[in-house]
Amino acid sequence: MSVATVIRPKARDLGDFVVRRSLPALHRQMVGPFIFFDHMGPADFPPGAGIDVRPHPHINLATVTYLFDGELFHRDSTGAAQNIEPGAVNWMTAGSGIVHSERSSPLSRARHMHIEGIQSWVALPVTHEQVPPSFVHYPAATLPQWQQGQWECRLIAGRAFGKTSPVETLSPLFYVDCHAQRADTLDIDCPYTERAVYVARGEICIDGSTYSTGDFLVLEPDTKVRIEAHSTSRVMLLGGEAFAERRYIWWNFVSSSQRRLEDAKQRWRDGHFPPVAGEHEFIPLPDPPARKTP
Repeated sequence: MSVATVIRPKARDLGDFVVRRSLPALHRQMVGPFIFFDHMGPADFPPGAGIDVRPHPHINLATVTYLFDGELFHRDSTGAAQNIEPGAVNWMTAGSGIVHSERSSPLSRARHMHIEGIQSWVALPVTHEQVPPSFVHYPAATLPQWQQGQWECRLIAGRAFGKTSPVETLSPLFYVDCHAQRADTLDIDCPYTERAVYVARGEICIDGSTYSTGDFLVLEPDTKVRIEAHSTSRVMLLGGEAFAERRYIWWNFVSSSQRRLEDAKQRWRDGHFPPVAGEHEFIPLPDPPARKTP
C-alpha cells in the first residue's frame, strides 16, 4: 500500500475564520521540513468585514502563504508590505526573529470577499535557523505551471516533475498544487524520502481506497503512487528530506533548541521583537497550560 498514515485535521476557530490543521498531528509532527499545515477557509465576508491577524512573532522557520481564492495584505518587521493573490507565494523567513500581520486590504473590505488557501511552516535546517529575517513575494506568473492530462499543476517551491521553482529554500523539498477539472490519473514524480498528499477539494483514490476533502495522507517511502480523481479535485503534494535533529514547537515558535524557545517567549513578553511599521496591536503570549492536580 502507498498510504502509511491518514491524518484527519482538527478544526481551529481563529475568530475571523476557521482553519483545518493537519500538522503537527498527535502521531506525526513533520513531513520533510514541513511542520505546520493549515487549510484556511473557505470563508465568506460581507462588505465591511475581513481578516485581521494581528502582529505576532516567529523564529527558526519560514512561513508560506498560498491562496486559492481571495487576497491578504502582509506586513512584517523587515519593512515588507505586500498583497498576495491566488497562485502567488509569500515566503517569509523568520530566522532569528520576525513579526508579521496578515489582514484584508481596504479594497477587499469594500466588497463581498471569499477566501481560501494554505498556510504552512517550513522548519529551517540547524545551520540556518538564526539567519537574518527576510521576505520575498513570488507572483503566480513566475512559478512553473503545466498541464498533465486533465491536471493543471503549479510548482510552488522546490523541485518536482522535472521542474524547479524560483522560490529560494534552505533545504531540499517540494510543494505542488494540482487541480483536476475532470476525471484523470496523476503519478507522483517526487523522489523524496518523506511525501504527503493533502486533499484540498473533492475526492481521490489511491490503491483502491477513497479519500476526500481534508484528508492528509502521509505516503510510504520509496513507493510509486498514482492518484485517481473521479471528478473535480484539488490536491497539494509536499515533503522533502527529514532533519536529523528534533524540532520543538510552542505557539508560533519552532526551533531545534528548547532554550531558544524560552528566550523567544521572554523577548515577546518584554516587547523586544522588532515592530511592524504602522501596526499598534499585537497578539499577546498565550498563558501557560494549567497544571493538573493529582
